[in-house]
Amino acid sequence: MTTKAGYSGTPLAKKLGIKAGYILKVYNSPKPYVEFFMDFPSHVTLAENVRSVSFSRVDFIHIFVKSRLELDTYFAEAKARLKKSGILWVSWPKKSSGMNTELDKFAILEHGLQNGLVDTKVAAIDDDWGGHKFMYRLKDR
Repeated sequence: MTTKAGYSGTPLAKKLGIKAGYILKVYNSPKPYVEFFMDFPSHVTLAENVRSVSFSRVDFIHIFVKSRLELDTYFAEAKARLKKSGILWVSWPKKSSGMNTELDKFAILEHGLQNGLVDTKVAAIDDDWGGHKFMYRLKDR
């Protein structure tokens, strides 16, 4: 089996921490989210497919941003919808992607920390997108 993108042979779902039973919410994805994966995990629900998702019930959120305005907007809403034990990934275009952006991994990191979350991982999402994983601090869960 070949990998879709990134620098390791680890499947993207495992790299991102997606687990069976999770409810996922995705903001501003540049393509249908499942297309990032070789094999999208089963027993995972995209929030768009759920009739009523409580604001405190989302296990996993992934936002894609190219500007500070997008970062401010999507981050605030995502954090408000995230379970205290949930995972928030923030992705930005890599320099090598050729996409126009005012963000880099340092801007994403600073934004997450300033907004009360901690970063726990950095990963390649695909050839064009990098990502920072954020979570609530243990004391805040």
